[in-house]
Amino acid sequence: MPLVHSETGDLFDDARSPLPAFRDGFERWLAQARRSGALARESSEEVYRHLWTVLTKWCVSQTPPVHLESIQAADLEAFIASRSGASGPDQALSPRYVWRLLHLVDRVLNQRHRRLGLPANTAASDLLDSRPDWRYANATEADPLPEHLDASQARQLVDYLSQARPRSTASQRPAVQGWQDLRNRSAVALQLGAGLGPGDVRSLTLSDVVVAGGRRKDLPWKLQVPATGSAPAHEAPIAGWAGLLLKHWLDVRSANAIAGEQLFPSTKTGKPWGKVAQYQAVRQVLQAAGFDDDVVRGGSFRLRHTFALRQLRRGRSADEVARWLGIVDAASMTRYQRVLYAPVDDVV
Repeated sequence: MPLVHSETGDLFDDARSPLPAFRDGFERWLAQARRSGALARESSEEVYRHLWTVLTKWCVSQTPPVHLESIQAADLEAFIASRSGASGPDQALSPRYVWRLLHLVDRVLNQRHRRLGLPANTAASDLLDSRPDWRYANATEADPLPEHLDASQARQLVDYLSQARPRSTASQRPAVQGWQDLRNRSAVALQLGAGLGPGDVRSLTLSDVVVAGGRRKDLPWKLQVPATGSAPAHEAPIAGWAGLLLKHWLDVRSANAIAGEQLFPSTKTGKPWGKVAQYQAVRQVLQAAGFDDDVVRGGSFRLRHTFALRQLRRGRSADEVARWLGIVDAASMTRYQRVLYAPVDDVV
């Protein structure tokens, strides 16, 4: 077994062990935090050290071990799940605890990767952005203002998504590179054009798409969204432009003999789409559509909020829009009133 002199000075550290990097990364971050005054109380330092120690032990114990430089969002999500029922100050796994943990990991990774000249690792921030219950856990305002696309941004995204549809002439070929690209664009279209959340997108099956009874006999016009988490089963209307893209996706899905009942599977064999993978797909679509990082971050919920605001702007009642979103308490719709003064035009 090779021995090296690690960054932390332990002569007997295994060169293949992730332990030295975890130790060095945390200690360097802690030293910087002390110098900057970010850790004013000893109790804060104790909490962060406990968080890092528990994470380190879990990563080292995995087979194969999880290394700090290559840690992924799926690893962090698995670690958080593993703490359910554990003893210690983190036993409850409150959203605020997870928020603090992921922020710590992100800061340590940023500092270490900059120092070593490595590509950025955004695993922690990506996971945090994909879970609003964690992302806003430490917010001073319990009910943050809904982020949304303005009218020009919504049109920009609709134009980009619609480029994946076949056109009337052979020279206007769909601007897609494969079925995954079309899947991603179609999923994003249902978030903006039907108000779906990420969990809704992943839970949809082929039988949840309703074609019968619409204005066009071959065009999907609403979705029967299964219950997910605290949201009940509900129906959601599909904007016309999104219905056209969904129809094309269904045709391509059938032509490629993609198996399974999931509307948007991860693989051709029908494997379900994972949370982090779907979140990354949304980011990629928004980036490819030309949006900056402010729009890309938390994009899934920004699209859902845009749908809600558009419908309210068009005169739909709060109760009706709440049903389309799968929101049980329509009183929570009042937060949209705070941004209704902004122009949220139709983008059909």
